[in-house]
Amino acid sequence: MKKRILGLFALFAVVIALAACGNNASTSTSESSASASGSTEASASASTSTASSETTSSSETTSSADDGTQGVTDTEIKIANTAAVSGAYAPVGVPFNAGIQAYLDYINDGGGIDGRKITFLHKDDEFDPVKGKAYLQEMVEDEKVFSIVGHFGTPVVSATVDDLKSYGIPSVYFATGIGQLYAEGAKTNDDGYNIFPVQPIYTTEGQIMVARGVGTFDAKKIGIIYTSDDAGKDMLSGATAKCNELNIEYVEAQVAAGAADVSAAVTTIKDAGVDFVVVASIQATMPTIVKEMAAQGMTVPAITTYVNVSPAISEQVASDINGKFDVYGNGWVSYEDERADNLKLYQEWIDDEYAMNAYAQTGWIAASFFCEGLERLADSGEDVTWTNYMKALEEAPLQNPFGGTIDYANGNRTGTQVMNLSKINASEETGWELVDGLKSMDELLK
Repeated sequence: MKKRILGLFALFAVVIALAACGNNASTSTSESSASASGSTEASASASTSTASSETTSSSETTSSADDGTQGVTDTEIKIANTAAVSGAYAPVGVPFNAGIQAYLDYINDGGGIDGRKITFLHKDDEFDPVKGKAYLQEMVEDEKVFSIVGHFGTPVVSATVDDLKSYGIPSVYFATGIGQLYAEGAKTNDDGYNIFPVQPIYTTEGQIMVARGVGTFDAKKIGIIYTSDDAGKDMLSGATAKCNELNIEYVEAQVAAGAADVSAAVTTIKDAGVDFVVVASIQATMPTIVKEMAAQGMTVPAITTYVNVSPAISEQVASDINGKFDVYGNGWVSYEDERADNLKLYQEWIDDEYAMNAYAQTGWIAASFFCEGLERLADSGEDVTWTNYMKALEEAPLQNPFGGTIDYANGNRTGTQVMNLSKINASEETGWELVDGLKSMDELLK
């Protein structure tokens, strides 16, 4: 079991990496996910196991709210997403939606929330932003759902995030880490007030990597090697902002995403005499940077995004860095303590084929965050309106069933704010060894 759990840490690392790719699926998709065969029900336009909408008109809400609230009746709340459940990304999208549905089945089996069961509608956008945009419009304007839950993939999310803001519809969980989701102090939907990301956002992770450097490794001067793509620039933005906040000296150097020669950038960082390096790059370019650091004789520790914490990355660089320096990576899930009980609950409700599937677990996380807002309204006795719901999500930190807490208070929409730490260790089955548990930036910097 321990090996299987460690494997999940690595699988979680590629959830965003796959969802953030372009039109070509990663070759690791079929290896790290259950087959999509036998799961066609996940691509249906509505789940067959949720409450029927025949008993009441879906356009009749229980509130006369004028904030746009829709999709709520006395017995039902409708939510939706669009996600790829066919084609190259089906091994990601199918279990992801299955995880959402499993959590809703768990809630609905207990009578729903405050007497309302939750119906999950879905459209297969095939990872196509044009289709995703059209289907989002259909879900909001025609189906009139209450919330978008588990919006999927960088191309689709990037093309529709402004639409979500324009609609003002509560949008919970995004299967991507793009910086467009990041907001501090959002007060209006134009600012992103109605956007509630859960997965790590690269901007936040850049901040966390600097906090790790300072708090764990006593870094005094940090080198940041970043790629010219959006992911690299977002991590750079977060890292430099945190360095400025902490009055930490830093040196930055850019490399082209996918570059074969990064020697000039590494030389710049090495010659600056840094004592800690942030490798702000995803997958393809990260090993090139680390190998060049080793080739130039660097000996200071390096840290990288959780997206790179996978066996494929470790295998590429472990021999190069052996005896020279350690490479660390962030993580955002844990199965210790009460989270072990959450894993057991998840496994009771999910199909056996997805019992240890990281993509399905992220779907479970997405649905749990959405339902927590409804639970808070039920406890307070407030009407289910968009305004009340979003205030409920802000009133206190929310617990990730497999991770830390996320605090949306005061309009902060920064995604996961609590991460653990692993380092490359070729003797481990996954190629990575967990060395420190989940910690917030405040905890790291005490």
